[in-house]
Amino acid sequence: MLKSRLLAAMLLTTLCWTPGASAQNYPTKPVRLIVASGAGGGLDFIARLVGPRIGESLGQTIVVDNRAGASGSIAAELAARAAPDGYTLILLSASLVVYGAVNQTRYDLFRDLTAVSQVSAGPYVLTVNTGLPVRSVKELIAYAKASPSKLNYASTGNASLAHLATEWFRIATGIELVHIPYKGVGAALPDMLSGQLQMSLLSVASVFSHIRAERLRALAIASARRARIAPELPTMIEAGVPGYVVTQWHGVLAPRGTPSAIVEHLHREIVAAVRHPEIASRLALDGTEGIGSSPREFAAHLKSEHETWTKVIRQTGIRAR
Repeated sequence: MLKSRLLAAMLLTTLCWTPGASAQNYPTKPVRLIVASGAGGGLDFIARLVGPRIGESLGQTIVVDNRAGASGSIAAELAARAAPDGYTLILLSASLVVYGAVNQTRYDLFRDLTAVSQVSAGPYVLTVNTGLPVRSVKELIAYAKASPSKLNYASTGNASLAHLATEWFRIATGIELVHIPYKGVGAALPDMLSGQLQMSLLSVASVFSHIRAERLRALAIASARRARIAPELPTMIEAGVPGYVVTQWHGVLAPRGTPSAIVEHLHREIVAAVRHPEIASRLALDGTEGIGSSPREFAAHLKSEHETWTKVIRQTGIRAR
Protein backbone atom coordinates (compact mmCIF):
# COMPACT_ATOMS: atom_id res chain seq x y z
CA MET A 1 0.00 0.00 0.00
CA LEU A 2 2.89 2.34 0.86
CA LYS A 3 4.50 1.66 -2.52
CA SER A 4 1.20 2.35 -4.27
CA ARG A 5 0.86 5.70 -2.49
CA LEU A 6 4.41 6.66 -3.39
CA LEU A 7 3.83 5.78 -7.05
CA ALA A 8 0.61 7.77 -7.08
CA ALA A 9 2.39 10.79 -5.57
CA MET A 10 5.18 10.55 -8.16
CA LEU A 11 2.64 10.34 -10.98
CA LEU A 12 0.74 13.36 -9.66
CA THR A 13 4.00 15.36 -9.45
CA THR A 14 4.87 14.43 -13.03
CA LEU A 15 1.45 15.49 -14.28
CA CYS A 16 1.72 18.80 -12.48
CA TRP A 17 4.96 19.59 -14.32
CA THR A 18 3.80 18.88 -17.85
CA PRO A 19 4.35 21.71 -20.36
CA GLY A 20 0.63 22.40 -20.55
CA ALA A 21 0.35 22.80 -16.80
CA SER A 22 3.41 25.03 -16.46
CA ALA A 23 2.11 27.20 -19.30
CA GLN A 24 -0.93 28.11 -17.21
CA ASN A 25 1.15 30.43 -15.02
CA TYR A 26 3.21 31.90 -17.88
CA PRO A 27 4.90 34.33 -17.65
CA THR A 28 6.40 34.64 -14.18
CA LYS A 29 9.45 36.70 -15.17
CA PRO A 30 10.56 39.14 -17.93
CA VAL A 31 10.54 37.89 -21.53
CA ARG A 32 13.61 38.45 -23.69
CA LEU A 33 12.86 39.59 -27.24
CA ILE A 34 15.93 39.22 -29.45
CA VAL A 35 15.71 41.75 -32.29
CA ALA A 36 17.55 40.68 -35.44
CA SER A 37 18.93 44.17 -36.13
CA GLY A 38 20.67 47.06 -34.47
CA ALA A 39 18.97 49.84 -32.56
CA GLY A 40 17.22 52.52 -34.57
CA GLY A 41 16.17 50.47 -37.61
CA GLY A 42 12.72 49.47 -38.79
CA LEU A 43 12.74 46.15 -36.95
CA ASP A 44 13.83 47.85 -33.72
CA PHE A 45 11.01 50.36 -34.16
CA ILE A 46 8.46 47.53 -34.38
CA ALA A 47 9.91 45.87 -31.27
CA ARG A 48 9.75 49.06 -29.20
CA LEU A 49 6.29 49.96 -30.47
CA VAL A 50 4.60 46.60 -29.97
CA GLY A 51 6.76 45.09 -27.19
CA PRO A 52 5.63 47.34 -24.31
CA ARG A 53 1.97 46.76 -25.17
CA ILE A 54 2.45 42.98 -25.10
CA GLY A 55 4.42 43.23 -21.86
CA GLU A 56 1.70 45.30 -20.24
CA SER A 57 -0.90 42.69 -21.12
CA LEU A 58 1.32 39.82 -19.96
CA GLY A 59 2.15 41.57 -16.71
CA GLN A 60 5.89 41.26 -17.37
CA THR A 61 8.56 43.37 -19.02
CA ILE A 62 9.55 42.63 -22.62
CA VAL A 63 13.32 43.12 -22.67
CA VAL A 64 14.55 44.11 -26.15
CA ASP A 65 17.92 42.59 -26.97
CA ASN A 66 19.36 43.98 -30.23
CA ARG A 67 21.65 41.51 -32.00
CA ALA A 68 22.75 42.96 -35.33
CA GLY A 69 24.77 41.18 -38.01
CA ALA A 70 24.44 38.84 -40.98
CA SER A 71 20.90 40.04 -41.81
CA GLY A 72 19.66 38.64 -38.51
CA SER A 73 21.44 35.29 -38.69
CA ILE A 74 23.40 35.94 -35.49
CA ALA A 75 20.17 36.64 -33.63
CA ALA A 76 18.46 33.57 -35.11
CA GLU A 77 21.27 31.26 -34.01
CA LEU A 78 21.08 32.68 -30.50
CA ALA A 79 17.31 32.15 -30.36
CA ALA A 80 17.58 28.64 -31.81
CA ARG A 81 19.88 27.62 -28.94
CA ALA A 82 17.73 29.15 -26.18
CA ALA A 83 15.58 27.15 -23.79
CA PRO A 84 12.10 26.46 -25.26
CA ASP A 85 10.25 27.91 -22.28
CA GLY A 86 8.67 31.04 -23.74
CA TYR A 87 11.14 33.40 -22.11
CA THR A 88 13.26 33.89 -25.23
CA LEU A 89 11.68 35.03 -28.50
CA ILE A 90 13.05 36.51 -31.71
CA LEU A 91 11.64 39.31 -33.85
CA LEU A 92 12.89 38.95 -37.40
CA SER A 93 12.17 40.35 -40.85
CA ALA A 94 11.93 39.06 -44.41
CA SER A 95 15.65 39.78 -44.75
CA LEU A 96 16.49 36.76 -42.61
CA VAL A 97 14.61 34.39 -44.93
CA VAL A 98 16.52 35.86 -47.89
CA TYR A 99 19.81 35.46 -46.04
CA GLY A 100 19.05 31.82 -45.30
CA ALA A 101 18.18 31.16 -48.94
CA VAL A 102 21.56 32.50 -50.08
CA ASN A 103 23.90 31.47 -47.25
CA GLN A 104 24.75 28.39 -45.22
CA THR A 105 23.70 28.89 -41.59
CA ARG A 106 24.43 27.03 -38.36
CA TYR A 107 20.73 26.76 -37.63
CA ASP A 108 17.67 25.72 -39.60
CA LEU A 109 14.90 28.31 -39.57
CA PHE A 110 12.22 25.64 -39.99
CA ARG A 111 13.72 22.92 -37.78
CA ASP A 112 15.07 24.97 -34.87
CA LEU A 113 12.44 27.68 -34.49
CA THR A 114 8.65 27.69 -34.34
CA ALA A 115 6.37 30.38 -35.75
CA VAL A 116 4.34 32.46 -33.30
CA SER A 117 2.85 35.27 -35.41
CA GLN A 118 3.59 37.68 -38.22
CA VAL A 119 3.43 41.08 -36.55
CA SER A 120 3.35 43.51 -39.46
CA ALA A 121 4.10 44.01 -43.14
CA GLY A 122 4.78 46.88 -45.50
CA PRO A 123 5.10 46.63 -49.29
CA TYR A 124 8.05 47.57 -51.40
CA VAL A 125 7.61 50.54 -53.73
CA LEU A 126 9.26 51.28 -57.07
CA THR A 127 10.62 54.82 -57.15
CA VAL A 128 12.65 56.84 -59.62
CA ASN A 129 14.54 60.09 -59.39
CA THR A 130 12.28 63.03 -60.28
CA GLY A 131 14.63 64.01 -63.10
CA LEU A 132 14.00 60.78 -64.96
CA PRO A 133 11.44 61.34 -67.76
CA VAL A 134 9.14 58.45 -66.80
CA ARG A 135 5.83 58.40 -64.92
CA SER A 136 4.81 54.77 -65.12
CA VAL A 137 6.30 51.28 -65.01
CA LYS A 138 5.60 50.92 -68.73
CA GLU A 139 7.53 54.11 -69.47
CA LEU A 140 10.39 53.00 -67.22
CA ILE A 141 10.69 49.68 -69.06
CA ALA A 142 10.65 51.44 -72.43
CA TYR A 143 13.29 53.92 -71.24
CA ALA A 144 15.51 51.10 -69.92
CA LYS A 145 15.26 49.14 -73.17
CA ALA A 146 16.16 52.23 -75.19
CA SER A 147 19.18 52.91 -72.92
CA PRO A 148 20.60 49.49 -71.94
CA SER A 149 22.65 49.42 -68.70
CA LYS A 150 22.31 53.17 -68.18
CA LEU A 151 19.91 52.84 -65.27
CA ASN A 152 21.41 52.05 -61.88
CA TYR A 153 19.60 51.17 -58.69
CA ALA A 154 20.29 51.12 -54.99
CA SER A 155 20.11 48.09 -52.74
CA THR A 156 20.82 47.58 -49.07
CA GLY A 157 23.70 45.22 -49.87
CA ASN A 158 24.61 42.27 -52.04
CA ALA A 159 22.08 39.41 -51.79
CA SER A 160 19.78 41.61 -49.68
CA LEU A 161 16.00 41.66 -50.06
CA ALA A 162 16.23 44.90 -52.07
CA HIS A 163 18.86 43.35 -54.35
CA LEU A 164 16.80 40.22 -55.02
CA ALA A 165 13.58 42.20 -55.43
CA THR A 166 15.10 44.46 -58.10
CA GLU A 167 16.76 41.59 -59.92
CA TRP A 168 13.40 39.81 -59.98
CA PHE A 169 11.91 42.95 -61.55
CA ARG A 170 14.78 43.12 -64.06
CA ILE A 171 14.30 39.52 -65.21
CA ALA A 172 10.50 39.79 -65.29
CA THR A 173 10.64 42.85 -67.56
CA GLY A 174 13.68 41.94 -69.68
CA ILE A 175 15.62 45.12 -68.96
CA GLU A 176 19.25 45.75 -68.00
CA LEU A 177 20.15 47.51 -64.76
CA VAL A 178 23.34 48.31 -62.86
CA HIS A 179 23.38 47.27 -59.19
CA ILE A 180 24.89 49.70 -56.65
CA PRO A 181 24.95 48.13 -53.17
CA TYR A 182 24.90 50.30 -50.03
CA LYS A 183 25.10 49.58 -46.31
CA GLY A 184 21.46 50.36 -45.71
CA VAL A 185 18.81 52.76 -46.95
CA GLY A 186 20.28 55.66 -45.00
CA ALA A 187 23.52 55.41 -46.93
CA ALA A 188 21.73 55.22 -50.28
CA LEU A 189 19.25 58.06 -49.80
CA PRO A 190 21.61 60.99 -50.52
CA ASP A 191 22.53 59.49 -53.90
CA MET A 192 18.90 58.65 -54.62
CA LEU A 193 17.81 62.22 -53.92
CA SER A 194 20.70 63.80 -55.82
CA GLY A 195 20.00 61.80 -58.96
CA GLN A 196 23.16 59.69 -58.95
CA LEU A 197 20.84 56.71 -58.62
CA GLN A 198 17.97 56.50 -61.08
CA MET A 199 15.67 53.99 -59.40
CA SER A 200 15.07 51.81 -56.38
CA LEU A 201 12.80 49.12 -54.98
CA LEU A 202 12.73 49.57 -51.23
CA SER A 203 10.20 49.33 -48.40
CA VAL A 204 7.56 52.02 -48.47
CA ALA A 205 8.32 52.84 -44.82
CA SER A 206 11.90 53.80 -45.68
CA VAL A 207 11.14 56.18 -48.56
CA PHE A 208 7.55 57.36 -48.24
CA SER A 209 8.40 60.68 -46.58
CA HIS A 210 10.48 61.54 -49.66
CA ILE A 211 7.67 60.44 -51.98
CA ARG A 212 5.24 62.65 -50.07
CA ALA A 213 7.66 65.57 -50.34
CA GLU A 214 8.04 64.88 -54.10
CA ARG A 215 11.77 64.30 -53.79
CA LEU A 216 11.23 60.82 -55.25
CA ARG A 217 8.59 59.71 -57.75
CA ALA A 218 6.69 56.50 -56.98
CA LEU A 219 5.57 54.43 -59.96
CA ALA A 220 3.98 51.34 -58.38
CA ILE A 221 3.53 49.47 -55.12
CA ALA A 222 4.63 45.84 -54.81
CA SER A 223 1.60 44.60 -52.87
CA ALA A 224 -1.25 42.29 -53.78
CA ARG A 225 -3.72 45.17 -53.51
CA ARG A 226 -3.41 48.94 -53.56
CA ALA A 227 -2.01 50.49 -50.42
CA ARG A 228 -4.16 52.63 -48.14
CA ILE A 229 -1.30 55.09 -47.75
CA ALA A 230 -1.18 55.75 -51.52
CA PRO A 231 -4.32 54.37 -53.22
CA GLU A 232 -3.49 56.25 -56.43
CA LEU A 233 -0.46 54.03 -57.00
CA PRO A 234 -1.08 50.91 -59.12
CA THR A 235 0.25 47.60 -57.91
CA MET A 236 3.16 46.10 -59.81
CA ILE A 237 0.76 43.43 -61.03
CA GLU A 238 -1.62 46.09 -62.38
CA ALA A 239 1.39 47.78 -63.99
CA GLY A 240 2.18 44.67 -66.00
CA VAL A 241 4.53 42.58 -63.81
CA PRO A 242 2.60 39.33 -63.12
CA GLY A 243 2.84 37.84 -59.64
CA TYR A 244 5.20 40.53 -58.38
CA VAL A 245 4.60 40.97 -54.64
CA VAL A 246 7.40 41.99 -52.27
CA THR A 247 6.89 42.99 -48.64
CA GLN A 248 9.18 43.78 -45.76
CA TRP A 249 7.45 41.90 -42.98
CA HIS A 250 8.24 41.34 -39.31
CA GLY A 251 7.38 38.31 -37.19
CA VAL A 252 7.97 36.55 -33.89
CA LEU A 253 9.38 33.04 -33.52
CA ALA A 254 10.26 30.94 -30.49
CA PRO A 255 12.74 28.10 -29.99
CA ARG A 256 11.46 24.77 -31.28
CA GLY A 257 9.80 22.84 -28.47
CA THR A 258 8.16 25.85 -26.81
CA PRO A 259 4.83 24.57 -25.40
CA SER A 260 1.96 25.14 -27.79
CA ALA A 261 -0.11 26.74 -25.01
CA ILE A 262 2.55 29.44 -24.61
CA VAL A 263 2.83 29.93 -28.37
CA GLU A 264 -0.94 30.42 -28.61
CA HIS A 265 -0.92 32.76 -25.63
CA LEU A 266 1.77 34.92 -27.24
CA HIS A 267 -0.08 34.89 -30.55
CA ARG A 268 -3.24 36.24 -28.90
CA GLU A 269 -1.27 39.03 -27.23
CA ILE A 270 0.37 40.02 -30.53
CA VAL A 271 -3.04 40.18 -32.21
CA ALA A 272 -4.36 42.42 -29.43
CA ALA A 273 -1.30 44.67 -29.64
CA VAL A 274 -1.34 45.27 -33.41
CA ARG A 275 -5.09 45.91 -33.32
CA HIS A 276 -4.73 48.55 -30.62
CA PRO A 277 -5.81 51.87 -32.20
CA GLU A 278 -2.65 53.77 -31.22
CA ILE A 279 -0.33 51.10 -32.58
CA ALA A 280 -2.39 50.54 -35.74
CA SER A 281 -2.42 54.26 -36.53
CA ARG A 282 1.31 54.61 -35.92
CA LEU A 283 2.07 51.70 -38.23
CA ALA A 284 -0.23 53.15 -40.91
CA LEU A 285 1.78 56.39 -41.00
CA ASP A 286 4.64 54.46 -42.61
CA GLY A 287 2.45 52.35 -44.86
CA THR A 288 2.80 49.34 -42.57
CA GLU A 289 -0.11 47.12 -41.54
CA GLY A 290 -0.53 45.06 -38.39
CA ILE A 291 -1.04 41.38 -39.23
CA GLY A 292 -1.30 39.10 -36.18
CA SER A 293 -1.46 35.85 -38.16
CA SER A 294 -1.85 32.49 -36.44
CA PRO A 295 1.21 30.28 -35.84
CA ARG A 296 0.09 27.98 -38.67
CA GLU A 297 -0.48 30.89 -41.05
CA PHE A 298 2.89 32.43 -40.24
CA ALA A 299 4.64 29.08 -40.71
CA ALA A 300 3.04 28.78 -44.15
CA HIS A 301 4.10 32.35 -44.96
CA LEU A 302 7.71 31.58 -44.01
CA LYS A 303 7.71 28.54 -46.27
CA SER A 304 6.19 30.49 -49.17
CA GLU A 305 8.76 33.30 -48.77
CA HIS A 306 11.62 30.81 -48.74
CA GLU A 307 10.33 29.16 -51.90
CA THR A 308 9.89 32.52 -53.67
CA TRP A 309 13.39 33.79 -52.93
CA THR A 310 15.04 30.45 -53.62
CA LYS A 311 13.44 30.55 -57.07
CA VAL A 312 14.64 34.14 -57.64
CA ILE A 313 18.15 33.17 -56.57
CA ARG A 314 18.18 30.31 -59.08
CA GLN A 315 16.96 32.62 -61.86
CA THR A 316 19.37 35.45 -61.11
CA GLY A 317 22.42 33.48 -60.03
CA ILE A 318 22.94 35.82 -57.06
CA ARG A 319 25.44 34.47 -54.55
CA ALA A 320 26.77 35.71 -51.24
CA ARG A 321 30.17 37.41 -51.40
